[in-house]
Amino acid sequence: QVLLVESGGGSVQAGGSLTLSCAASGSTIDRYCMAWFRQVPAGKEREGVARIDSDGDSDYADSVNGRFTISRDNDKNTMYLQMNALKPEDTGMYYCAADGGMLCGGSWSRLPRFNDLGYWGQGAQVTVSS
Repeated sequence: QVLLVESGGGSVQAGGSLTLSCAASGSTIDRYCMAWFRQVPAGKEREGVARIDSDGDSDYADSVNGRFTISRDNDKNTMYLQMNALKPEDTGMYYCAADGGMLCGGSWSRLPRFNDLGYWGQGAQVTVSS
């Protein structure tokens, strides 16, 4: 069982930066694929933002590529999402997820649905004003 807790959300103006953290407990994350999803706007299906495998290889949604950076510190059992050049359309609830299956096993277009993943947190709100 992996418990994930996000932190670092908040409100910024367009062009600003935020860093989200995802602290894990209950198990070490070193063997898990980790990812960030977001729900924009509320009620819509959660979409993948970035993922990072156990070797540290990562990829991103086209909408955030070049602006966001995902990383992990297995010693701290924590994953991060550095978000730069934020846009109003980045506003939403951000969730971290961990999965030992196919989350990192296929192309980005075949990313598993959020609800099919092994573990996820409660989310952190990010609000970007214009």
